[in-house]
Amino acid sequence: MKQFEGYTYVDGGVCAAKGFKANGVYSGIDMAMKQAHEMDLVANGVDVKATKNDLGMVVSDELCNTAAVYTTNKVKGAPILVTKENLAKTGGKSRAVIVNSKNANTCNTDGVKVAEEMCDLTAKVLDIKSEEVVVASTGVIGIPLPIKPIADHINELADGLSYEGNAKVVNAIMTTDTVPKEVAVTFEINGTKCTLGGMAKGSGMIHPNMATTLNFITSDVAIDATLMQKALSEVTKITYNCLSIDGDTSTNDMVCVMANGLSGNEEIVAEDAGYESFKQALYIVMMNLTRMLAKDGEGATKLIECTVDKAKDLDTAITVAKSVVASSLFKCAIFGEDANWGRIACAIGYADCDVIIEKIDVDMVSAKGTLEVCRGGYGVDFSEDFAKEVLSEDEIMVNITLNDGEAKATAWGCDLTYDYVKINGDYRS
Repeated sequence: MKQFEGYTYVDGGVCAAKGFKANGVYSGIDMAMKQAHEMDLVANGVDVKATKNDLGMVVSDELCNTAAVYTTNKVKGAPILVTKENLAKTGGKSRAVIVNSKNANTCNTDGVKVAEEMCDLTAKVLDIKSEEVVVASTGVIGIPLPIKPIADHINELADGLSYEGNAKVVNAIMTTDTVPKEVAVTFEINGTKCTLGGMAKGSGMIHPNMATTLNFITSDVAIDATLMQKALSEVTKITYNCLSIDGDTSTNDMVCVMANGLSGNEEIVAEDAGYESFKQALYIVMMNLTRMLAKDGEGATKLIECTVDKAKDLDTAITVAKSVVASSLFKCAIFGEDANWGRIACAIGYADCDVIIEKIDVDMVSAKGTLEVCRGGYGVDFSEDFAKEVLSEDEIMVNITLNDGEAKATAWGCDLTYDYVKINGDYRS
């Protein structure tokens, strides 16, 4: 991971910050769906491994200022609707997260009722208010989420809460993910040690905007809720909203940040140096989670990182970078290790912004070296053997210089493989 001065990576994910506990258990949501709906679980995209947790919880010792960003899909999962309502009731405060995998609780007539029941069960077992609960779900769409397995295991889930429980809750939110995704950093605000950490899940159905499925971030920083929402929205624009796996925006995407103030720093109430330190920590965690999500795309073999610099403004840089990583043709070329940079030029050309083609330079970069493919809008000669060597690595950087200003942005994606088609052609998810 890229190093940032003044920030140190630490273990612990959502439990790295002071005062946060977590746990995850297997509750049998899959088996309950099978019995209730006579489902072929595998055919409906449900992971049936009993060792895979499907119910998770994150709890703070103190009430947290809370900020969130949600999917822009017009079809929204019931948990999104209930979480938004809860945070509106509390003025952006929460104490706990309850989350399940294997069923998205989306497009169900009883969806809101079930999401509210999940909040009620969590509130009762933790002795807090229902509106202080953030609820989230991920998994198969359009099949009712059974509440019984959740109710039957809520006490086990709460009893097992631990300040070292991050691995169990990460496992609970994974669906087609092949690896857990966690990042945490420590840093100082006016001499006070602070921590911010997060976890994410996501492998497919990922495309801006907001596009990272489920993401939870915790911090022990004391910060005004309005300022935290501002920081989250701005960082989301240049991280999660610059991620594309397959062009599909999920119905349940959410990123939630909870800050309990237990580090003891003087509360951040203005956009001062402390605010910038917090925002940078948020960027480091969210950027790294974004890269992890891109690299673990369904069926992916390569991470694609496209950086656009010397753009006339930030929006232009973002638009061009996203256009390139979202190009199905270019993603296929990267899978085939083919330096077909014309597909990059094509994606730049149809990006919804103004660029001067005759000024553009393009390089393709990996651990094996830098391959110059375009200067001033025109192709340059290169060795096909060296190109193959550069593209044989599992992380490929595309550097595009627009030579039209000073703005810079990065977007992340992955190659498009045979396995992606197999994964998404064999079942509904």
